Amino acid sequence: MSRTRKRRYSSDLRNQAADATKGRVLNAAKALFTRHGVDKVTIAQIAERADVAASTVYALYKSKEGILRGLMSAALFGARFQEAQARLEGVTDPIRLISLSAHVARAIYEGESSELGLLRGASAFSPALRKLEQEFEKVRFEMQEERIKLLFAHAKERSGLRADEARRILWMYTSRDVYRMLVHEGGWTPDRYQQWLSDTLMNALVRRAG
Repeated sequence: MSRTRKRRYSSDLRNQAADATKGRVLNAAKALFTRHGVDKVTIAQIAERADVAASTVYALYKSKEGILRGLMSAALFGARFQEAQARLEGVTDPIRLISLSAHVARAIYEGESSELGLLRGASAFSPALRKLEQEFEKVRFEMQEERIKLLFAHAKERSGLRADEARRILWMYTSRDVYRMLVHEGGWTPDRYQQWLSDTLMNALVRRAG
């Protein structure tokens, strides 16, 4: 085996070990956050449950907020989201992109509900959780910008609608609160939510034919 291949092999092993450690830390944190709430759990407790040194946890995530950010990122933008985003790639029709925004929103909140539903219930009033929610809302708002720009570039926007208004409307209708009220509290199925959201976005944002 050449030195280059040995170095690459060693590097791959280190990366795999690091990923495994990160996974143990996140799983340990999620279990503890779900049981006790984010604010009551310490780095030391997470490290003990993950069977790693506290210094390792700090090296990987810097802080408890960093761990929570890792959990939220994996839940909101994990496999479901990646699949939904893949459906947007290559789509140039701005109306189609607005319609597909409903599929993206569903993917985000289904993933979050599946992965973090119990954690969110245990930490509903956590300042750290609220801070990160606001951070991710800004990310979501920015991700939607290109769809609105394309809609206006093709003059397909609803008559009388400004671009800044359109961005806020898209952001509002695709929010977590709307999903929560309709699916979690209203008993809607995710399929019904997605169809309603697609129809609502089309009516609110897209110029009617003729």
